[in-house]
Amino acid sequence: MIRSMYSGISGMKGFQTKLDVVGNNIANVNTHGFKKGRVMFQDMVSQQVQGPMAATPNRGGVNSKQIGSGSMVGAIDTVHTGGGNQYTGRELDLAINGDGYFAVQIGDDTFYTRAGNIYFDNEGNVVNSSGAYLLGPDGNRLQIDPALLDDMESTTVNKQGEIIVSIQGQENPVTLQLGIANFANPEGLNSAGGSLFTATPASGPANLVIPGTQGTGDIQSGYLEMSNVDLADEFSEMIVAQRGFQANSRIITTSDEILQELVNLKR
Repeated sequence: MIRSMYSGISGMKGFQTKLDVVGNNIANVNTHGFKKGRVMFQDMVSQQVQGPMAATPNRGGVNSKQIGSGSMVGAIDTVHTGGGNQYTGRELDLAINGDGYFAVQIGDDTFYTRAGNIYFDNEGNVVNSSGAYLLGPDGNRLQIDPALLDDMESTTVNKQGEIIVSIQGQENPVTLQLGIANFANPEGLNSAGGSLFTATPASGPANLVIPGTQGTGDIQSGYLEMSNVDLADEFSEMIVAQRGFQANSRIITTSDEILQELVNLKR
């Protein structure tokens, strides 16, 4: 009887975690480059009441008897499927059509993101909205001569990730090559906040390449990738989590009522 109460508690804890993840997904439904989370449950260790027995000449085989101890969170996955591309018309808003991540640098740390809203700062560096430096396929920062900033006429980005900057009075444009990172296991990336991810031993090291090569997607200028959160799915999961939490709380109250009946036998 006490076992059932602890099983109910474990179920309530699990569904509370599921609600936390669903709430975070819904809060980021309009966050560019956000990847939704998913909770996976697994059962806890079972108590062996009776072990299995093989058949004998005088008796048939008997299966084992086990009583479970509840459930636990087995994994909280980040689902790296692509989100829909939103048209912005701005040349330096970039989306990746396929696999891969933009590589950005903050201090000495390198991060990876699907959010591609980039700019030129006052020193000619190509940065994102957080000021992180965009990296090329050689792992170096992308930068033009700051003296050319006032003479910039137009900027275009092609599918191969070439940022082509036309300079007033200069026949040949300045070209910066954007890099794209891919991983052996993108699901193993760690979320670092700000739509950024970090490489882990599970993801494997980043492989920086030119967009459209080695299995990476090409670049689509004038678009931004939206969150991959589907509100219909999230609200359905929220209902499942709510009902699961209620059902497990009912296990606790039912067990409590039975214990109360046992106490009343003393009277």
